[in-house]
Amino acid sequence: MTSQQWFRSALRFAGLSFAAFVLAGSPGCGSQEEVSAEEVELGRSELGLTQVTGFGSNPGNLLMYRHVPTGMPANAPLVVVLHGCTQNSTGMEASGWTAAANVYKFYAVYPQQQSGNNSTSCFNWFESGDITRGSGEALSIIQMVDAMKAAYSIDASRIYVSGFSAGGYMVSALLATYPDVFSGGAINAGGPYKCATSMTAAFSCMSPGTDKTPAAWGDLARSGYAGYSGRRPPVSIWYGSSDFTVRPLNGTEAMEQWTNVHGIDQTPDTTETVAGFPHKVYRDAAGKALVETWEITGMGHAVAFDAQYNFPGSTTACGSTGAYVTDVNLCAVYHQAKFFGLVDGGTDPNPGGDTTPPTVAVTAPSSGSTVSGAVTVAVSATDAVGVAKVELLVDGVAVATDAAAPYEFSWDSKTVANGAHTLGARAYDAAGNQATDNATAVTVSNSGAPTSATVTFTSIAAEDGYLKANADGSGVAVGTLTNLALGKGTDGKFNRSFLSFDTSSLPDGATVTRAFLTVGYSSGSGDPWSTPAGNTVVIDAQAGTFNAAGLEVADWATAATASEVSTVDKFTTGSKASADFSAAGLSAINKTGRTQLRLRFRAEQTATQYLFVKDSTNAVLTVVYAQ
Repeated sequence: MTSQQWFRSALRFAGLSFAAFVLAGSPGCGSQEEVSAEEVELGRSELGLTQVTGFGSNPGNLLMYRHVPTGMPANAPLVVVLHGCTQNSTGMEASGWTAAANVYKFYAVYPQQQSGNNSTSCFNWFESGDITRGSGEALSIIQMVDAMKAAYSIDASRIYVSGFSAGGYMVSALLATYPDVFSGGAINAGGPYKCATSMTAAFSCMSPGTDKTPAAWGDLARSGYAGYSGRRPPVSIWYGSSDFTVRPLNGTEAMEQWTNVHGIDQTPDTTETVAGFPHKVYRDAAGKALVETWEITGMGHAVAFDAQYNFPGSTTACGSTGAYVTDVNLCAVYHQAKFFGLVDGGTDPNPGGDTTPPTVAVTAPSSGSTVSGAVTVAVSATDAVGVAKVELLVDGVAVATDAAAPYEFSWDSKTVANGAHTLGARAYDAAGNQATDNATAVTVSNSGAPTSATVTFTSIAAEDGYLKANADGSGVAVGTLTNLALGKGTDGKFNRSFLSFDTSSLPDGATVTRAFLTVGYSSGSGDPWSTPAGNTVVIDAQAGTFNAAGLEVADWATAATASEVSTVDKFTTGSKASADFSAAGLSAINKTGRTQLRLRFRAEQTATQYLFVKDSTNAVLTVVYAQ
């Protein structure tokens, strides 16, 4: 039996399809693919990648492609870009690195896996021979870097690497084994170095993720180049909150690994929202950014980009839609290039630049207006650097985009129910700063249109409660029915809370247009939002009851009608409203009986950290519906 046959058999034994594992990679080996010419054009590349052969002994049996922009200056930077499984070099071009190279004048190298090495074209990030200094695929990539340095005027102090999925894991491997070569790295939907060193471990590494202490992760990274005492490369970490292929815990564990390697703690020094997404920065005592994380809420397994965005000072688009490249109105390549120092041409991975957001305001219609039919919404937006785009918001949701002044939108008010609504605008400047105006209240009145109503429900104390369990859900015990716990208790078990609402009074024919949960703070221990760092409370929604009206041990892991329909930001006193429910969450609200909500932290705590919330009249589900 060949290794590929054994691998597929192992997957079947585990109850998984081969396709389900493609993004983890599969073992294999093959002979060197013969190329007769020294350099040949890669025909599938829209931007002109060139294949390079004879770049070294190539022990990892990889292919090399490079892009050289016109008008390159002396001592230019170099970025190595690593694709994901089932992709090739041109697939990663869609994310925007070649386009960025043309704007910011750096060289780009695209290593490419061969099917003879891995049947799904994954870099072998879990094979020890390929992630060890001086061998395998890691050494092949270094030989590509050396070939570029020999052929072009490249600044050896400005060599960077970015990768997605299997390529993201390989970024960690290169940063750990060659910190003397790379000056920075970006991990997209990948994870920490040596998260797996076997096929079996790769399963659990990707999902649900492997939990280690920061020190343990740091030791693994330091083992990549034993005895090395030089500078370590800064790391930018990106993950989608709805990535079910490489779970978000990988992003947290990667953050813990690289903050530990840099000798800094796991508490962010900067926490902000950029384009609606959480961004955290971890700095040293001098304020230098060494690790950053970007959580792209709602995104699956992909690299983030913005179809409406041009790199500042150019007409070159951020990227283009492709497999595993998702338009979320945020250009990951731009922010990674900025983190590397490529945007401003400096060597500081956290260049100062513009940090002042634009000014934005809805100027028409005026607040308090009654509107109907087609409505012209006018927006004023200014910025010292320049406004990149303006979004129209209706009830807080972006519905249209305008990239040039004057910023005017034609909004069809018949797309919402009669009643009260808010109009707003969000402006972005060329440096990525943003500002939001969401204060224009209007009343929609369209003949024959549905009317809107808002109702609230308090939880049913007799059916509320929390469960204690091990990480796998075993050993569950029913907790008390007041002051519901979330997090990790002193007994070492994890807690998830349940709230039950009787939503049967909603009209059967109603269309639920908005919902959110408000909970009250009772008490807590530590900071569960920061253990693991970047953690957050998420809400699962059940149309009906998870098993029965009362708590049952199986409620811990029962699949919800809709998972992660909303989140609750950190709070330590008073009450806190969740974010608005997702569309799937709105559909899960039961108009004929019970609606139950399960509150949990997205990642289980690594230490005793917990939050107690109140139920009954202190837990309120607000539902807006039209009929």
